[in-house]
Amino acid sequence: MNLLIVGATGTLGRQITRRALDEGYQVRCLVRSFKKAAFLREWGAELVVGNLCVPETLTPALEGIDAVIDAATTRATDSLNIKQVDWEGNVNLIQAAKAADVKRFIFFSILDAEKYPHVPLMEVKHCTELFLAESGLNYTILRPCGFLQGLIGQYAIPVLENQSVWVMGDTSPTAYMDTQDVAKFAIQALKVPETDNKTFPIVGSRAWGAYEIIRLCERLSGRDAKVTRMPLGLMRTVRRITRFFQWTWNISDRLAFAEVVSTGKPLTAPMDDVYTVFGLDPNETTTLEAYMQDYFSRILKKLKELDYEKSKGKSKQKNDKKRTYPRF
Repeated sequence: MNLLIVGATGTLGRQITRRALDEGYQVRCLVRSFKKAAFLREWGAELVVGNLCVPETLTPALEGIDAVIDAATTRATDSLNIKQVDWEGNVNLIQAAKAADVKRFIFFSILDAEKYPHVPLMEVKHCTELFLAESGLNYTILRPCGFLQGLIGQYAIPVLENQSVWVMGDTSPTAYMDTQDVAKFAIQALKVPETDNKTFPIVGSRAWGAYEIIRLCERLSGRDAKVTRMPLGLMRTVRRITRFFQWTWNISDRLAFAEVVSTGKPLTAPMDDVYTVFGLDPNETTTLEAYMQDYFSRILKKLKELDYEKSKGKSKQKNDKKRTYPRF
């Protein structure tokens, strides 16, 4: 099967690409820059330059493609906004895939997207779900709610570096999942007919609150966290300010999404039936505890090695000075 993966340079997209290649699929990646995507070519993927917002670049990218996995989304630092990429761009891709007679279309949305119409990214994801369902394509919609990889910069590194860990309001407990495990579901959906034209939550084993994660990081690192609470009102004020300037619209839209995780309502869903349909073993899914344990074990070992090398270097300098400047 020939796959086109969109969003392949992102945190999730690169894991999907790696998984697909490991399982023997012929993988083509739609990228905006060969330079930034060079690592994908080294892995064995074919690269084709294209842009979701330039429809004429999609037709050649889809030539000979059997299935599309769409993990594209805009970033806060992108020049294009959520409406342009996550709505107009994905609509362009769906229409081009339909015209190219693509057999399967896997789309990544967000858990509970329909419940937050006032949040731009959630509204756009939900509208895209509806558009895809009505397109006539054979689709599967996967709805994660958070990735374990994002917790390193948000919690682990600040704790290790004695920096502030920012917590907003009554942060919603979230069922984070490792992107490698999310990628398993994406590739498995291509093989399981029972996933055709259906929508599934793809979430971790349990929902974790911010303070639970902070306490775990403290225990694993042996260091105390500096927690700083950001009032929800302040975040809303910042969002209103960023709406005044076109170049900060993406930041404003992302701040709106932050309100979703500051409501206190858990972001999670039952997964027993999902694992059964996909034929995957839940015991093989990485837990948040195991992920953090592995991270801190590796980073603390590295820090000890660096301290040892530093101490060894100082000792050598001291000995050299003794030889250079002998006492009489």
